[in-house]
Amino acid sequence: MSKKKELLNAIVTELEIRKTEINEPIETIYFGGGTPSVLSVKELNFILDAVYDKFNIIDKPEITIEANPDDLNNEKIVELSKTKINRLSIGIQSFFNDDLKFMNRAHSSEEALNSLKIAIKHFRNISIDLIYGVPNLSNEKWIKNLETAFDLGVNHISSYALTVETKTALYHNIKNGKIKPLNENKALEQFTILLEKTRQNNYINYETSNFGKANYFSKHNTSYWLGKQYIGIGPSAHSFNGKTRSWNVNNNIKYIKSLENKVLPHQKEVLSQNDLFNEKVMIGLRTIWGISVLEVENQFGLSIKKQLLKRIQKHLKNNTLQIIDNKITATKKGKFLIDGIASDLFLV
Repeated sequence: MSKKKELLNAIVTELEIRKTEINEPIETIYFGGGTPSVLSVKELNFILDAVYDKFNIIDKPEITIEANPDDLNNEKIVELSKTKINRLSIGIQSFFNDDLKFMNRAHSSEEALNSLKIAIKHFRNISIDLIYGVPNLSNEKWIKNLETAFDLGVNHISSYALTVETKTALYHNIKNGKIKPLNENKALEQFTILLEKTRQNNYINYETSNFGKANYFSKHNTSYWLGKQYIGIGPSAHSFNGKTRSWNVNNNIKYIKSLENKVLPHQKEVLSQNDLFNEKVMIGLRTIWGISVLEVENQFGLSIKKQLLKRIQKHLKNNTLQIIDNKITATKKGKFLIDGIASDLFLV
């Protein structure tokens, strides 16, 4: 990483400028976006020390770092275990080399397995990412991916369907006919397998793509899903204070130069009532906590509540949504369709 020292100093400067933005004690710290595991332990501690110096942190916060298996050798994991970091999120994606090659991942299945086996010796709180809906990923291989995680004792799994982003090699290969388009029916089959196998192994599907055993939900992501305020530090980072969303410039050099002049390199937007409602719907339907009808009325008024209750009727009839104790949640049938259902309920 070029200009690493300058970037680290800029991050600490941003922390100093923004230290008064949140008055509540900080409960979670998350090193994510890109590959924070390429930072040395000394560099990670440099940032953590600054966070502790400038913010009020609770006694035992959840502190997570995202890492790729190829960054996690035995020495690195042992070093990380001696820091304040107490949770690892490892981008495994698959335990099969052909799938990893297809997804253009830098690590091998052997590295994925070895990094996880070592990590489990030093961290209790570990999450892994697994991808389904990959071409040539049979249901049998998908089950094997899940069973490997279960057998190793992983307490949290984040699992997503493969998506095709524009301007990627996968997008162009599909467009040029070199690779068959992704099969949505196959992805649905594997999502259904995911729901059933995790349930059988005592994981709770607390958010559409997240499965945790009791006491192992991601506290950081849960705070986001429950609409709490958060500050994102560093290039491209997003922040939310309950009414306003802001995002930092996504260019390292511009980020560094701006903060050398003590200027925050970000843009802001004030969210409208429609924006806030739509976000509440989208996030609420993805979680086991759902959408509270009473909260909708308190925050947006009786008219919006009535409109919401009217709009969900067809989804209740289709058995994709349910309403229990004044909370609207997705059914098992509705979970795979949740993005479309949510957009149908949005205020435009």
